[in-house]
Amino acid sequence: MATIASVDRPSNGFSGAALLAPFRAVGRFMIMLAEASPQMKALNRLSQLSDQELAAKGLTRDGEVRRILGGSAAL
Repeated sequence: MATIASVDRPSNGFSGAALLAPFRAVGRFMIMLAEASPQMKALNRLSQLSDQELAAKGLTRDGEVRRILGGSAAL
């Protein structure tokens, strides 16, 4: 059996979280921008369709991803 012990140490006023906070904020902002793009919205709509629904329309998932992303689909 494993035992975990935690030790509370008094803080000296410096917090690694405070140092990382600006980087986390920038990261969250970049994710927000990416999710707001029309391409991402179209990809989200595509992901909600089943393969059967796409086949009924004569489409393939791969083809639709290429159409949505255009030249950046090769990345």
